[in-house]
Amino acid sequence: MKILYAGSSQSSSLILESLIAGSNEVIGVISQPDKRSKRRASAEPSYVASVAEKNGVNVYKPENLDENFKETILQLKFDILIVAAYGKILPEWLLKTPSKDSINIHYSLLPKYRGASPIQSALLNGEKITGISIMRMTTGLDEGPVFVFHTQEILNSDNKNTLEKKLTSLSIKNIEKDLSNIYLDKIVPIKQDVKNISYCKKIDKLSGRINFDQEGADNILRKFKAYYGWPGLYFEWKELKIKIHGIAINKNNTSNTNNKFYFKDNLLVVKTVDKSIVITHLQFPGKGIISSKDAANSYADFFQE
Repeated sequence: MKILYAGSSQSSSLILESLIAGSNEVIGVISQPDKRSKRRASAEPSYVASVAEKNGVNVYKPENLDENFKETILQLKFDILIVAAYGKILPEWLLKTPSKDSINIHYSLLPKYRGASPIQSALLNGEKITGISIMRMTTGLDEGPVFVFHTQEILNSDNKNTLEKKLTSLSIKNIEKDLSNIYLDKIVPIKQDVKNISYCKKIDKLSGRINFDQEGADNILRKFKAYYGWPGLYFEWKELKIKIHGIAINKNNTSNTNNKFYFKDNLLVVKTVDKSIVITHLQFPGKGIISSKDAANSYADFFQE
């Protein structure tokens, strides 16, 4: 089976590595154009492009999926197009180019959480089960019929990074068998249940802002898990933006102070609209990450109202 692969993210690159090492032939890869990072002045390839280049697979990095790109792709011969976190909407002509099918690996149990941030959405909503959907691609946003689902339990300890790793491993474990079944017509895709459709919310840098006077402790904890890594969680106090790097629900809600912030047993406690939370690690602007014990020693006055 000949595969054309489209992806850009780190998790997508791990799936690509497994496909290259497998029994099928990856004849080419489509990925985002090289981008400049904050650390280096020169432009760097995406994770997927980097894996392809290291393995001698042809890489296409179009700025636009235009007629010039179309002319290039139509010269290729392949059976299946696989898309995993590519980052652009693919045109209909590309979806119809493979001789067999175009499929997408989506990190949710469709029709739940269509869109670009399904892992974060599952964590924000306190889901206990998620998974991956291997679906036939259509021009609509994650609207295609699903060939197969694979489920994954969400643990209380999971955050965006750990859950993404689990779903990537689940994809790698099943993708070769799923591709074979699709190619041999052993599974028929089933239309999504239109009664249970939900969409991912847009995530940006402001999504991680916490207002303790308006949010509950459980909701803040879910945000911490969902936005772990990026955009991260932060709050503003005395005109400073303070990042949160460790958090837990306060098991002892008794307090003798009316202050929003207070230190107890060298832990920084914050009152929310219902319960209080403990911030175990935090970061001031331009500073390194410190423990709440260090904050108690150095910033006790700062947290006084």
